[in-house]
Amino acid sequence: MTDASALYLGFDLSTQQLKGLAVNSNLKAEHEVKFEFDADAKGFDIKKGVLTNEAENEVFAPLAMWLQAIDHMLKRFQDDGIDFSRVRGISGAGMQHGSVYWSEKGERALESLDSSRSLEEQLGDAFSYPYSPNWQDASTQEQCVAFDKYLGDETQLAQATGSKAHHRFTGPQILRFRTKYPRKYEKTSRICLVSSFLASIFLGRIAPFDISDVCGMNLWDIKTGTWDEQLLSLTAGSSDTSNLKRKLGAANVPEDGGACLGNISPYFVQRYGFDRLCTIAPSTGDNPSTLLALPLRPLDAIVSLGTSTTFLMSTPHYKPSPAVHFMNHPTTSGLYMFMLCYKNGGLAREQVRDSLSPSADPSEPWQTFNQVASSTPPLGQPSDPSSPMRIGLFFPRPEIVPNVRAGTWRFIYKPRTNDLMRVNERTWNCPEDDVRAIIESQFLSLRLRSRDLVESPTDPNAHLPPQPRRIYLVGGGSRNAAIAKIAGEVLGSVEGVYRLDVGENACALGAAYKAVWSVEREPGQSFEELIGGRWKEDEFVEKIAEGYQQGIFERYGAAVEGLDLIEKEVLKG
Repeated sequence: MTDASALYLGFDLSTQQLKGLAVNSNLKAEHEVKFEFDADAKGFDIKKGVLTNEAENEVFAPLAMWLQAIDHMLKRFQDDGIDFSRVRGISGAGMQHGSVYWSEKGERALESLDSSRSLEEQLGDAFSYPYSPNWQDASTQEQCVAFDKYLGDETQLAQATGSKAHHRFTGPQILRFRTKYPRKYEKTSRICLVSSFLASIFLGRIAPFDISDVCGMNLWDIKTGTWDEQLLSLTAGSSDTSNLKRKLGAANVPEDGGACLGNISPYFVQRYGFDRLCTIAPSTGDNPSTLLALPLRPLDAIVSLGTSTTFLMSTPHYKPSPAVHFMNHPTTSGLYMFMLCYKNGGLAREQVRDSLSPSADPSEPWQTFNQVASSTPPLGQPSDPSSPMRIGLFFPRPEIVPNVRAGTWRFIYKPRTNDLMRVNERTWNCPEDDVRAIIESQFLSLRLRSRDLVESPTDPNAHLPPQPRRIYLVGGGSRNAAIAKIAGEVLGSVEGVYRLDVGENACALGAAYKAVWSVEREPGQSFEELIGGRWKEDEFVEKIAEGYQQGIFERYGAAVEGLDLIEKEVLKG
């Protein structure tokens, strides 16, 4: 049942800013504020929200800055006219993998805050280490090697934890912290993720990890729903893992993503006028929270086309591999979040765009690119689907999927004989042939790595091959009609390709929706049922391209095999 007077807050603590959004029970946004770290924070010598130690590839953020941001954010909400006494629930999103190291003194301070003083004043020295490693940190190569080997190999690690070891993941980060700063580690009372740090501040005590975000640590065994004792032993440096478990609060990871963790801290009641019965729901990671920005159904996929490319899908299947990420779904038991992350997204497309003759209209920089993409036949083939295909890899930066160096590789693939021939720029009509090829290669990689997770439609009369139900595009590239059209041709999708337009607030919006669901759900009512029943699709979603097209989709299915061969060839060096 909706409450006409109620408001729900969603926060998004990201690298460069803290965003806040207030929605009502009908999911309509009423207030929206943000705090830009570089522009608004005082007293921190940061750049793009972080500090760096290039000698050790460290990237980290000062925790006092985040505390400063929370107080300022709430003041900006008040300046925007919000009545905090209307807020019934709060949830949040935090950049994944980052860790926060509380001291015992800090825990006590958190539980006894004075409403006449700021968070920064009281908690500025509440940590055994005053910084949080950022997801861009790459200082843990040695630790990642150890993690990948500890269960046998990276495949076994991915099978257990959903991912192979990555520099940014929390387990390798904690291991490095323990060995580099043994005294600080000894003085650490509790370890939070960024998401649970945010929940802890509003709760007034250390909050447990979220059931989805805990999967980004390389420490949680997803299938058993418990901590992996072997990986805890590696991280702790001892077979006795009890001390590390205490730091992690290991006994309490709620399976219910909408659980009520408790009422809001008296600090916020007294300082800002929140109702004392306002409840705090678990905060989750930024990627899981993006998944909650709409009532995504199983086999729906979100493709974020920004500087990087991210692919998110809700799936009932758990099929991990070292090339992908699996996490528990943030709200729905029995579902998983499948994620792919690519460094080379918009940057790579822009590089090809800029190699073309400039568009006639300077205000339309993609005009020529789109014209070439639309006029080039799929895979550069004539009408015969068995003729040679043009397939390439375009990586201005070193890529992680697949894990190869920067470079450009162009191939002719013969689907009839499964033969590959590497070619140079003279063989292709460059740069024109690169235009469609780069779009196709990016979507072919998504199809290659998600093909075991999709299914045929349940309607027996549809006679369609396995594919997503819907594709939702977000990010700057989602506004490009040519790219959207090719997305539908390569990836398919039973109901078509849609643009999801929630501005830059998908994470905060997902967190706010989670708060609504946490407070207002009926017993047994799923997130998808409650939010889906109130979500007004026509306000956020527009169909922009067709999905499955018979013949073309099958042709790209053959090209997936070609791309797989090409990646293996390039990986040989």
